[in-house]
Amino acid sequence: MQIWTGLGNPGPGYVMHRHNVGFMAADVIAEMHNFGPVQKKFQGWVQEGRIGTEKILLLKPATYMNESGRAVGEALRFYKLGTDALTVFHDELDLAPFKVKVKQGGGHAGHNGLRSITQHLDAEFRRVRIGIGHPGHKDRVHGHVLGNYAKAEQPMLIDMLGGIGAEANWLAQGNDPRFMSELAMRLADS
Repeated sequence: MQIWTGLGNPGPGYVMHRHNVGFMAADVIAEMHNFGPVQKKFQGWVQEGRIGTEKILLLKPATYMNESGRAVGEALRFYKLGTDALTVFHDELDLAPFKVKVKQGGGHAGHNGLRSITQHLDAEFRRVRIGIGHPGHKDRVHGHVLGNYAKAEQPMLIDMLGGIGAEANWLAQGNDPRFMSELAMRLADS
């Protein structure tokens, strides 16, 4: 079993924020792969399903971003899983908008959701880094991250999220290079 966590902030005011792109990815994966109904569990919302032969629990913490580790830690402990079973989908300032990279382990780079998870567990989990771009100056980061995607960006956002969902089988199999390659080709064609 794998636990895939989308990071974001709960509540309707945050839905289209760049910081919530992890929630968006989780929702698209659940929809495209016919996951079960949403249940309230582990201080969050969960949906269970399969991608190929792999059983996946999708988790969206109901805590605010800076407390995400509480929900993730609770789910991993319940299923007696280590961080090798965890994949976290999150926004990434250091990647160009709509670029997606997967990496194992690493620091939190100031991301409060990643910081919280590493405080509750450790840093050795897989991350699906979804690029939101850097606004250019550190004084503008907060507004950029907590800002909505612009109307002009929405077609690219939809293509990227659809691509993540469509190529998720490679993530489920643990073939991160193939996931990134297939997704990049799909997005180059759109």
